[in-house]
Amino acid sequence: MACRHRPCFDHLADVEAFITVIDKGSMTSGAVALATTPSVLSRAITRLETKLGTQLVRRTTRRISLTEAGRIYLDQVRAAFETIEQAERAVQGEGAVAGRVRLSASTTYGHYQLPEKLTRFALKHPSVAVELSIANRNVDLVAEGYDLAIRLGQLPDSGMIGRKLGDAPLRLVASPGYIARRGMPGSLEELAAHTCLPFIMPSTGRPAPWLFRVDGAYLDWMPHGPIRVADDVLGTVSLTEAGLGICQTYDFVVRERLARGSLVELLPEFGGRSRPFSLIYPPHRNLSAATRALIDCLLE
Repeated sequence: MACRHRPCFDHLADVEAFITVIDKGSMTSGAVALATTPSVLSRAITRLETKLGTQLVRRTTRRISLTEAGRIYLDQVRAAFETIEQAERAVQGEGAVAGRVRLSASTTYGHYQLPEKLTRFALKHPSVAVELSIANRNVDLVAEGYDLAIRLGQLPDSGMIGRKLGDAPLRLVASPGYIARRGMPGSLEELAAHTCLPFIMPSTGRPAPWLFRVDGAYLDWMPHGPIRVADDVLGTVSLTEAGLGICQTYDFVVRERLARGSLVELLPEFGGRSRPFSLIYPPHRNLSAATRALIDCLLE
């Protein structure tokens, strides 16, 4: 539909300023990215809010954050800009996927499973920029502007789309030095007398149970010990390898350590349990080509 007296989309520069400021996290960082000044970007966002008749961002002296209207608008205009980029590549004869994807992953998956997948993705799609956050916390995908997140455990009914990446088998391990000093536990009763290294779940503030299978039945066993690790679950593995105690972790984390003998497996007869990892993303109607390409790579 034609616009009278002026172009329909004469505010696209203001939209780009809005997207850049949110992506970079501040007016100052956005100004650096666009080679301009924070005051210019602030005026651009104010013009955009005036045009739309609604507040898009909340400004404080330290940070900016999106309003609910801002989150909705950001989703739509980001998809629109991706569509424009795809259209330009199509007429220019450039078939390569390009763009930016923000991905959140836990430390275990991020350090041990993701590198191989991202290497394959980067070789196939060199024009896609991946902003990766590796941390043991569940980010708010919509509020924090993430496109994808890799989560551990059963997915809650959060309205997000979930795709299972696979099940990760668990192993109970200790160092040879610890076993030489304290002996090898032969049962769960004996295990309770050993120094266990529990991990405190950030979502609950309580130790994560260790998962066993006893006589074919599942058992969630609560570890106790004088040292409890929070924030980074890989800390339990480092402490275990140093001889401080026993931990339960994923096979993909300790497989090489077991092979070279820096760790040994305990109570394998009670093994056989695993935890699932899943890929989640908001149910957008228009995922960018870059996001779709990364989803496909992670699910291969």
